[in-house]
Amino acid sequence: MKLVVLTGIPGSGSTTLLNSALKEVDYLHLNYGDIMTEIALEKGLVENRDELRKLPANTQKEIQKEAGIRIKEKSESDNVIVDTHCTISTPAGFLPGLPKWVLEGLNPDTFILVEAHPDEIMVRRLNDETRQRDAEKAKDIHLHQEMNRAAAMAYATLTGATVKIISNHDNHLPSTVRKMVDLLK
Repeated sequence: MKLVVLTGIPGSGSTTLLNSALKEVDYLHLNYGDIMTEIALEKGLVENRDELRKLPANTQKEIQKEAGIRIKEKSESDNVIVDTHCTISTPAGFLPGLPKWVLEGLNPDTFILVEAHPDEIMVRRLNDETRQRDAEKAKDIHLHQEMNRAAAMAYATLTGATVKIISNHDNHLPSTVRKMVDLLK
């Protein structure tokens, strides 16, 4: 069974691409944050997902680690694709979305990075009325994607996984879905 990590910065179209690809492949789709929430709820630590970030840092780390182990266990009987963040852009700098203690439990086979041109991402974000996102310049979006590439290769070095970058440009969804489906088979 395979364990694949899918990442893409907000507006890259990773969720749209994933939802389309899942219609053609047999993978269990898991969201890392949802699994963390499930664990915290079971332990009585939170009442909802938004309370996760209010937990002490060490508690969050333990939940992250346990989530990685739980996801890995699910991949023993099913192909699993995990939707998560490779890096998180914060005012203080970039945070790793998959720190060492997460990677040790998760131990994925492949990282897929979904990318698009920064101008495409800016327009997608502006047109997405379901979210309230910070405005970023094209150079900031480009930097975030470059940080994701660097982080993914570092993660791959620690796990022996492969890294695949899929470009998701406007008006090319069917061919992009085909690339992802071919990779997942």
